[in-house]
Amino acid sequence: MDYYVIIPAHNEEAHLRDALNSIVHQSLPPKKVVVVNDNSTDGTERIINTFLDTKIDIQKLNNSSADIHMPGSKVIQAFNKGLELLDDAYDFIVKLDADIILPDNYFERIGYIFQGNPKVGIAGGFVYEQVTYNEWKLNHPMNKNHVRGAFKAYSNSCFKAIGGLRDAMGWDTVDELLAQYHEYEIFTDDSLHVKHLRPTGKAYNPKAKLLQGKAMYAMRYGILISCIASLKMAWKQKNRKAFFANMYGFFLAKKEREPFLVNAKEGRFIRKLRWQGIKQKLL
Repeated sequence: MDYYVIIPAHNEEAHLRDALNSIVHQSLPPKKVVVVNDNSTDGTERIINTFLDTKIDIQKLNNSSADIHMPGSKVIQAFNKGLELLDDAYDFIVKLDADIILPDNYFERIGYIFQGNPKVGIAGGFVYEQVTYNEWKLNHPMNKNHVRGAFKAYSNSCFKAIGGLRDAMGWDTVDELLAQYHEYEIFTDDSLHVKHLRPTGKAYNPKAKLLQGKAMYAMRYGILISCIASLKMAWKQKNRKAFFANMYGFFLAKKEREPFLVNAKEGRFIRKLRWQGIKQKLL
């Protein structure tokens, strides 16, 4: 199967070499890899240059953007810049972070998943983070049917159906909700252990703390579902302030009438889907 990989990279000198090496050694090599050097001020570009003459097609794109690392908009804007360099001749397309290490059979397995079940629209493995020198621990949301934004693969038809990726906080949730709206399935393969070299959210700007609540508003969750989701997040993080930050962000977005990420019909589907999930966990 043919696939493309797009890697947004902002100041990833410490991790990018390992990430690219793990792609070069894939048992199913990509058709092309686009690395978007997004306003880096370290040695990121120098590392990309060392991979331009490898056995796989790696292309560099220098992009200028804000130097503040905010989740959502910045990374997807860089992704979309890379997307402009690619055609539609692929079976699946991958948004990949620059701070991960993939197992050598990762994309061969992802291709097998898509080929074996055309209903699968989004696929990926599970993220592991280092706790000691020799120990890597599973770090995954309580919902095991969620593919982490660090390594999401989309079938060609699903990617087109959902209209690509939204450049906003919550992009890696709304993509899966819209995929299900279009009757695609999400598949997570627990045999694929992806090493995440930087703990989730470590590089984000503190101003990002309100964006989760704003994203819930933009996805048309409504007050009650947003409240439940925020309580769940605060409990998982063992941080009650997360609940209040989320809800403040929600009401701030509502007050300022920020644009929605989905239309009214999609919003009704999303709320119905969320309520079904809540009921299943309670029963």
